Order: sequence, then structure tokens, then C-alpha cells
Amino acid sequence: MNQLVQKGPPEPPEPPEPGTPRRGRPPKVEATGRTNDPERTMADILEVAMREFADKGLAGARIDVIAEAMRTSKRMIYYYFGSKEGLYIAVLEEAYRRMRAIEADLHLEDLPPEDALRKLVGFTLDYQRAHPEFIRLVMTENIHRGEYLRRSSGIQELNVPAIQGLRSVYERGVAAGVFRAGLDPVDLHMSISALSVFNIANRHTFSLIFERDFDAPESIVARRDSVIEMIVRFVRR
Repeated sequence: MNQLVQKGPPEPPEPPEPGTPRRGRPPKVEATGRTNDPERTMADILEVAMREFADKGLAGARIDVIAEAMRTSKRMIYYYFGSKEGLYIAVLEEAYRRMRAIEADLHLEDLPPEDALRKLVGFTLDYQRAHPEFIRLVMTENIHRGEYLRRSSGIQELNVPAIQGLRSVYERGVAAGVFRAGLDPVDLHMSISALSVFNIANRHTFSLIFERDFDAPESIVARRDSVIEMIVRFVRR
């Protein structure tokens, strides 16, 4: 007598090789319904992965931890991002994309050159302090000497608006006789970034060595004002 054989749910597909385009439908392994909205699923994965990579670096981060936090499977993550390295690169791109998107809404063109520069420097300081994960990710990638970011096809395009915006502010200031001529916008951008990042990247060691609380509200305000003034005085004619 023939017996009825009950079949379980189909196995999700094997993860593609790194760089392999996604084909077919995503694996139906989630109980949360995220697969009905692939863009939302990818955004949620990136959010969790950003914390994991920022906390533990590329080597220490684990895909199974990300999958557990997402209540999904590793295969789902591999389906969307191809590999651990592919997910890491996507996280780096997303970290830069978030910062540049907010920069684009500062409307610096509506302000006089010096006010615009002060607003841009202040924003950079505030953003770095509010998002230390961005600094940790960039530090991790610099440990790898830019090996993975080099594989990104869009990282330069993501960062072009940052230089264009600063160049526009600087050139308006030069034309108005407010800023001195001869400065390189990329070099100026690096100086702003350096003064913004160091406050966060080295605050724990500095606090320990010099026995000062650099996270105290008054210290944050004083340092913010000092950095803005340093940049403006450097650029001012």
C-alpha cells in the first residue's frame, strides 16, 4: 500500500559566489515577512550589519550573529550580498551615503560663505559624535588599507558632492574677498575631517591620560567652538 509522503518546505538556494548577480526569488525562510519587501529587507540587514562590523571589525564580525539578530538565515544574507565581504562593502557604502545625504540638505548655498563654512564644520563635528560607528568602520577599512572599499563601484561618486559643496563655499568666499586664495578643497576637507574624527577616535585614551572628561557637555561645546574657529581662521583672508 502506497504511503503518503509529506514534504517539508523547500530548502533555500545556496548562496551565490561573491559578485554573482541574484537570480530567481529570495529564499522563503523568514517568519517576519521581510522577503515581501526586498529593499526593506536589505536595509534592515545593513542596519544590523553596520553595528556588527563597527563593533568587531571585518575579521571579528559574524554572519550568523547578524542573521540571528534579523531572525533570518545566513543564506538570505548571502542571497542579497553574495558574501561576508560583499556585505561589509555594502555597509561601508551605506555609512558614507547616510552622511552625504544629510550634507546635501544643509543648503549651504543660501548662506554667506563664512556662515556656510561654520555650518558645514559644525555639522561634521556633530555627525561624527552622533555616529561613532562611522568612524570605527572607516578606521577598520584603513587597517585594511582600503582593500575592500577599492572594490566599490560607487564610492567615489558618493563622495563627489562633499567636495563640490565645500569647493562652492570656498570659491564664493574667495570671490567675495572673505577667504584667501590658493587652498585645495580636498585638503581643506581632510583638515575638517581630521579635527572632527580625532575627538571621537581618541577620546578614551585622551580622557585617561589627561584625566579630563571629554564627553562632558561643556567640553563638547568648547571643543566644537574651537575647531570651527580654527578652520575659519585658517581659511579667512
